[in-house]
Amino acid sequence: MAVQVVLIEPEIPQNTGNIARTCVVTGSVLHIVGPMGFSLDEKHVRRAGLDYWKDLTLYMYESVEELYQKYPEGDFWYFSSKVQKNFDQAAYSEDCFLVFGKETAGLPKGLLDRNAARAVRIPMQSGQRCLNLSNAVCVGVYEALRQNGYFHMK
Repeated sequence: MAVQVVLIEPEIPQNTGNIARTCVVTGSVLHIVGPMGFSLDEKHVRRAGLDYWKDLTLYMYESVEELYQKYPEGDFWYFSSKVQKNFDQAAYSEDCFLVFGKETAGLPKGLLDRNAARAVRIPMQSGQRCLNLSNAVCVGVYEALRQNGYFHMK
């Protein structure tokens, strides 16, 4: 049992480092679909993740299709500021996949269109664009954990 966090084409190393740290402290798994806008060896990524990298479960993919092939029955949920359904209205399974797009563009429109029934948003003040990616991931992960009794966490 673990929440699966999926980042599609992340661009900002500090965000990915912070997300890696969130994954470790929550027992979540990180999946990165490339291409990335940086190298995982960059000091900004390592600094943001501090000494948590050694404990991170990380998988890398060249494409979203490769991820789908590995998890054909995956419980995928797509986070976007461009949809109407609030994230707390979804029922997350114990091994759900929370999918987030790159910082500058979010998830591709075609991906959202194909998965409209499973696309959710985090409510915000009108006129604001979106939360920081690492904050949005944290909100989604903790809602999935809450719905599943926080698994093994104390």
